[in-house]
Amino acid sequence: MTDQPVLELEEIAKSFGKLQAVQPLSLSVYPGQVLGIIGPNGSGKTTLFNCISGVLKPSSGKVRLNSVNLTGKRPHLFARKGLGRTFQIATPFVAMTVMENMLVPEMVRDTKASRRKAAEILEMLKLTRLTHESAGNLSGGQMKLLELGRIMMCDPKIVILDEIGAGVHPNLKNVIADNIRHYQSRGVAFLLIEHDMDFIQDVCEDIVVMAYGEVIARGTFEEVTRSERVIESYLGAEIEA
Repeated sequence: MTDQPVLELEEIAKSFGKLQAVQPLSLSVYPGQVLGIIGPNGSGKTTLFNCISGVLKPSSGKVRLNSVNLTGKRPHLFARKGLGRTFQIATPFVAMTVMENMLVPEMVRDTKASRRKAAEILEMLKLTRLTHESAGNLSGGQMKLLELGRIMMCDPKIVILDEIGAGVHPNLKNVIADNIRHYQSRGVAFLLIEHDMDFIQDVCEDIVVMAYGEVIARGTFEEVTRSERVIESYLGAEIEA
């Protein structure tokens, strides 16, 4: 991990009329860091992700990616600066094959090298046997793997994953975790929203807990799950189960 963060949030806030969806929040994510964001529905997690990736313009504060201020810029500019994102519902190009989906980020240069790179990523994602299958025939979990693979074709510096483990078979979830660790070892940073506490504990070294748009705890899994405010108000039985 270097001293220079790949992502910096400076007092980011987002409101919709009188509703303060995200309270002023500052956060830095460094190369090779895997940071999890947890909290109940409506706590502001996805709104925060939308501000980080350019889907929404923050009401105040700044978003810096690799030291460049991208606050309020369009999503494609975030992507060009090294940010990749998945969404809660994967949306591959269902009329295209798995390989064709993988090549979408490199459509202007569909070369042998691009196909070789795509094949290597598909192998890591355990999707090789589906290379020529229509993406519309994949399971929901396989679609999420494919979406992750498409992002990795762009060589991102940071990847934000919005509930990538939701509804995914445990075997495929293990594949996702293995890929996160692989790319983490290469210096790629990850920021995750996730409700699966086992998955969060498995892949995240640092966890932020949000509620009502604000951060209420931060630390290791053990530290945040021992926080009285977190246990009593937000996680409770889910952690004890």
